[in-house]
Parts: sequence; C-alpha cells; structure tokens
Amino acid sequence: MNNIIEKILDHRSIRSFEDKLLSGEQINTIVECAQAASTSSYIQAYSIIGVTDPEKKAKLAELAGPQSYVEKNGHLFVFCADLYRQDMVSEMENTDLSESIESTEKFMVACIDAALAAQNAALAAESMDLGICYIGGIRNNLPEVSAILNIPHRVIPLFALAVGYPKNRSDKKPRLPLSNIYHENGYQEDKQEFIGQLEEYNETISSYYELRTNGKRKDTWTGQMAGMLGKKSRLYMKDYVEKQGFKKH
Repeated sequence: MNNIIEKILDHRSIRSFEDKLLSGEQINTIVECAQAASTSSYIQAYSIIGVTDPEKKAKLAELAGPQSYVEKNGHLFVFCADLYRQDMVSEMENTDLSESIESTEKFMVACIDAALAAQNAALAAESMDLGICYIGGIRNNLPEVSAILNIPHRVIPLFALAVGYPKNRSDKKPRLPLSNIYHENGYQEDKQEFIGQLEEYNETISSYYELRTNGKRKDTWTGQMAGMLGKKSRLYMKDYVEKQGFKKH
C-alpha cells in the first residue's frame, strides 16, 4: 500500500463542485499527465478540448442530461478519438492512408488511447485533491455537440471529464467482486459460479442503497443493468461514427 494506491482505491464520482475555477497550471499539469499515458504505436490518436465558455458549457450540460455539474465545475475536459492529424500526416507525406485510418482497428486504437489519457488525467486531478466525474451523456447528441465544439472530420467526442473542488463527497460504490472480474488462464467457464457471484454482489449493492437512503431504495445491480440496457439509446451512433470517417471496414 502507498499513497498512489490509496488515492486510486478512494475514487468516487463527484457531482457537486465549489464555485472555483482551476488554475492554468493545474489544467496544464492534468493535460501533461494525460499525454504521459501509453499510446498504441505512438499514434496519440486523441485530443482534449477544454471548455470554459459559459454558454457552451450550459448547452453541453443540457444535452448531457441535463446534468448541472457539466456546467458548474472547475474545468470541463472533452476527450475525443482523433485521427484528423493522421489525415494531415497523409497529406504531408504524400501517401494515401485512408484505408488504414478508416479501419475498425484504428477506431479502437483511438478510443483506447483517449480512455487511457483520460484515466491519467483523472488520477492527476484526484492527486491534487480535486474531484472528477466522467460524462458519457455528451454522446446523447453528438452532431450538436460536434457543432458546439467545432469538431472536424475524423474526430469523435467520446466523453467529458468534469473536474473541480468537491462541495460534497459522495459515497464510494462497491465494485464487482474480484473473482467476477479477474480470470486466470482463461475466462471462467462455470456459469452457476458466475451467477452466484452476481447474486452475492446484488446483496452487497442492495444493502449499500438501503443504508444510503434509509430504506427508500434496495436496487440490485443486475436489476439496474436490465433496466438500463432494456432502453434503446444512441442508436444513431453507427451512422455518426462512419460519417466522421471511422470504422468503414
């Protein structure tokens, strides 16, 4: 156990921030830490957009939920899968790279690179005693988000990261049991054991909600997932991704 591990294990999403902006030094440090993350074959297939304009933040907050903490925070970072600069490489080196750039593999590389960078950014922010919350809700309407942020071809906004000084620290949610996440030498084959682990986790989550809400809520995790996954959402995504020049083959 050390300070880094303690900070990682103490993570929880923060959705209420003080009315205090991050300094330029804090922002630059967080971005530099994001850039220090691993990247596939040195492609660095992501970009980060910092949103400070109050009107743009308000529009993004409405599109994302609405979620007030997208508007009211210390700083809002939007992480994008980005192969636009690879188009520039193609032009500068006078070679057609479109088949590679438009492959499903490069789409996955860009998404993974962005996620790795974002998690570095999140850990850097939390190490400064700041709070963070990932915002997947910006994918509710990516064409409109793209217009707000002047997104070019070959770029896809994946999620935002709200960062700021915590006003209230939320409870830490229990994660799935390690035995359900970590498999040795191959995926777990015993279906009944797998289901048993989920049933045990359901009891943990139900107790967590019951205690947190003084008995008003007793959700199970599998019940939550069934409800969430049963709703059709963001079904436009395939068309949008292909329109932006990704995943054509």
